[in-house]
Amino acid sequence: MRSGVDVTDNIVAATALIRAATSDGAQLICTPEMTHLLEKDPEALRRDVRPLETDAGVAAFAALAAELSVHLLIGSLAILRADGKIANRSFLFAPDGTLTAQYDKIHLFEASISKTENYREADTYEAGAQPVTSQVDTVKLGLSICYDLRFPALYGHYARETVDAITAPAAFTVATGKAHWETLLRARAIETGAYIIAPAQGGHHADGRKTWGHSMVVGPWGEIVAALDHDKPGYVIADIDKAQVERARARVPAWRGDDL
Repeated sequence: MRSGVDVTDNIVAATALIRAATSDGAQLICTPEMTHLLEKDPEALRRDVRPLETDAGVAAFAALAAELSVHLLIGSLAILRADGKIANRSFLFAPDGTLTAQYDKIHLFEASISKTENYREADTYEAGAQPVTSQVDTVKLGLSICYDLRFPALYGHYARETVDAITAPAAFTVATGKAHWETLLRARAIETGAYIIAPAQGGHHADGRKTWGHSMVVGPWGEIVAALDHDKPGYVIADIDKAQVERARARVPAWRGDDL
C-alpha cells in the first residue's frame, strides 16, 4: 500500500486490494503496518486516532472479512488506548468478522537515517508487552510488526510455539529497506523454519516519508516464495504448505523445547 493521512481514503484503497486478492483465491489476506493512517506528525496523529470501539478501520475491516468470508490480518492501525496512549496494533479477523487476535508492536522503531531523517516511535506510541499467536484454519500464526524483525528473541518464541507462519507487516524506510529488508525476512524464516508474510508500505507518502515496499512471502527454508519488485501498490499470492515447515525443521532441528 501507499497509505496517506486520510483514514477514509486509506480504507478505500485497502478494500480494493483485499477484494482483488480474494478474487485471486486468497483465504488469509495481510495488509501493511499503518494500513489506515500513515502520519508522522504527532499532533495530527493524535487528532485522528480513535479507540478500538469507534475506529472506522476496525469496523470496516471486520465487515469486509465477513462479507468476503476470509481471514483478514490488518497489519496495524494506530489505536487510542484506554489510558490515553497510542498503540501500533495488528488485528486478525475471522471469516465471520470476529476479532480473533490483537498484537501491539513490542519493539518501537528508533533510527537516525540521516541528519534530516530521524525516528523515535516511542515518543508517540506505547510498546506492547506480549507475543501473540492465533489459529487460521490449520495454520498456526505468530504476529509481529516491522521493527520487531530486528529482535530474533521474539521469533525464537514463535519457533518454540511451533507456528507455521509469522506476519511481519511493515513500513520500512527506503534506506533500511534497501539494505536490510530481504536479509532480515530471510534470516527470520531460516532460523524459525516458518513462513514469513511481509506486506509493506511503499512509495512517497502524503506525510512526506518514503518507504521501501517490496512486499514478499518467504518460505521456511529461506527461499522467496512470492514478491513485488517495486514500491507501488499491489499484492502477491502464495501457498502456505505446512509440509514445507515440517521438512525445514526436520532438516535443521534448531528449536527443541526450551533450548537456548
